[in-house]
Amino acid sequence: MAEPQNSPKDLRQAPVQGGLPSALGSTTSGAIAVAAESTTATRMSAPPSFDVADFPVPHGREEEWRFTPLERLKGLHDGSAAAGGADLKIDILAPDEVTHELVDRSDPRVGKAGKSVDRVAAAAFSAFEKASVITVPKEAVLADPIRIAVHGQGGTTFAHQVIEVGAFAEAVVVIDHTGDAVLAANVEYHLGDGAKLTVVSVQDWDDTAVHAGQHTALVGRDATFKSVVVTFGGDLVRLNPRVQYQGPGGEAELYGLYFTDNGQHQEHRLFVDHEAPNCRSNVAYKGALQGQDAHAVWIGDVLIRAAATGTDTYELNRNLVLTDGARVDSVPNLEIETGEIVGAGHASATGRFEDEQLFYLMARGIPAEEARRLVVRGFFAELVQQIGLPDVEERLIAKIEAELEASVA
Repeated sequence: MAEPQNSPKDLRQAPVQGGLPSALGSTTSGAIAVAAESTTATRMSAPPSFDVADFPVPHGREEEWRFTPLERLKGLHDGSAAAGGADLKIDILAPDEVTHELVDRSDPRVGKAGKSVDRVAAAAFSAFEKASVITVPKEAVLADPIRIAVHGQGGTTFAHQVIEVGAFAEAVVVIDHTGDAVLAANVEYHLGDGAKLTVVSVQDWDDTAVHAGQHTALVGRDATFKSVVVTFGGDLVRLNPRVQYQGPGGEAELYGLYFTDNGQHQEHRLFVDHEAPNCRSNVAYKGALQGQDAHAVWIGDVLIRAAATGTDTYELNRNLVLTDGARVDSVPNLEIETGEIVGAGHASATGRFEDEQLFYLMARGIPAEEARRLVVRGFFAELVQQIGLPDVEERLIAKIEAELEASVA
């Protein structure tokens, strides 16, 4: 990889809960979507490991691979992909308090958040040349975000990024992926006690890009982690956001939005591991789909271990299908090993526009396409507002509207 450039339990299988999003007409199944519940998604075909040899080559029948078109991974899953071609171009813009290093795999900070959970993540860990470590010192409160621009230039690359936020420090990080690449990359977030970290990861790849990655957050005592994952581009994007708690009082908010277009495969597989007591998590992902063979997959796994008394958790996935030919697979999973919790629930809903909604807007003089845009913008608005950076929010709203324009053209 090119060197970054710096600038200035007793209860299991709880029922699916919740209702429909306001923009959806009905929950659907079959050709449009599959909504299911099963704790088996937390049981991987091999235990976590940094060694590729510990993972069998997937064939598509495994629980963690059954939705993924393996032939479109360009060899990332079976070992046939080798680094080559033009490398990634990475630019980092960070406040003066922040340090950046390139380190070897032996550095104790690399892999601290957790081991790889599938063969692609293990391959990325085994193959990267240098890991990038960005450190926010303890008690530092950054006035400006850290911006990491990752631009693909056509090659195949394996990468590893560590973002470490010291105790009682506060930071916002934006990771922006553009261009064309075949990329397997792992990202770690280390939060010290009382730290606050917001991460916005944008996948705005060219249509031919392939991106597979594991994002693992290690949340310290009384620390707060917010993740906003935004996926628009790429031929295939498969991300594994994961959260673990180092001590009591930790909070995690995982938000995501995706717009899946003609022929794209976008897959988000979340896992929140509640092992410490009195921790909280909230997951909300929303997607819109349009075009023939557009395929979105959302897996939401929450495990509340026996020691995690006082846990409060909820996960939500909602999908808006804009055209025929699109498919959603939405699988919420909740596994609870203690009855001494504050609350736990999950919801999944998929559907189309209600004709009554469009008629209501059109009856008030709003043209049909403008009404359609308003409904989609309203569907995503709550999540976009979680970003908290006006320039990024405006760009994403513009991207959503551009996707809608393309569907009309």
